[in-house]
Amino acid sequence: MSTLVSNEVKMPYAKIIKIYYLEAKSELLKTFRVPAFTLPSLVFPVMFYVFFGLIFNRDGLDGQMPAYMLATYGVFGVIGPALFSFGVGVAIEKDQGWLALKQCSAMPIGAYFFAKIIASLLFGLIIILELFTLGALFGNVNMTSMEWGLTLISLLLGSLPFCALGLWLGLTVKGQAAPAIVNLIYLPMSIISGLWVPISIFPDWMQSFAWALPTFHLAQLTLAIQEFHLGYSVYIHAGVLLIMSIVFLLLATRAFKKQAIA
Repeated sequence: MSTLVSNEVKMPYAKIIKIYYLEAKSELLKTFRVPAFTLPSLVFPVMFYVFFGLIFNRDGLDGQMPAYMLATYGVFGVIGPALFSFGVGVAIEKDQGWLALKQCSAMPIGAYFFAKIIASLLFGLIIILELFTLGALFGNVNMTSMEWGLTLISLLLGSLPFCALGLWLGLTVKGQAAPAIVNLIYLPMSIISGLWVPISIFPDWMQSFAWALPTFHLAQLTLAIQEFHLGYSVYIHAGVLLIMSIVFLLLATRAFKKQAIA
């Protein structure tokens, strides 16, 4: 028998909107009060960009390395909060019974997931703006207003498939194992996809393997804005990310229903 009860309660739309707002506000406050999550998320992508994009490899790609790395470290930066907020956060809260309590309450359970998406997007936005500032001031990154805007939008929207991946992980793994598992996925996937160094320097077999990774497709989609990509259609990369979103959302829905009746 299910240990959870339905939380489907009819409410006025104004009250539902307020619940979503308050849940998102609480999630943001909680997240910013956890330095172990906040500091690495906001500092590491910027630190790596300074080292590898602005200092050591500045003259690479005919002086375009800061602009190239702005896109790839932007991808690295936004997918981190997406994976850890869902993959680790949901796993821990699930094991602590917090997720079950949310389901038992009258609160729409969608507000819980909406709040985590908002937190992930806000962290992603802060990281992107940090990178934009460094690239413009110290990397001589020169893009049109349209290119800056498209880069921002592609990175933020591109983080959503990784929210779906993180949600599936969070619902299927134990809280204690979640950080290690997420790191085992996040870091190798980022390196092989060419987020830390241009993928063109990798052997052919590594470049071929990168096609199986969603981080590669988001990077190529973002790099295409400045025409640094490998030349394949952006629709291919966008299609892969869309399919990934659907697949992991379906897997996450199945895992959510399974844990709800356990």
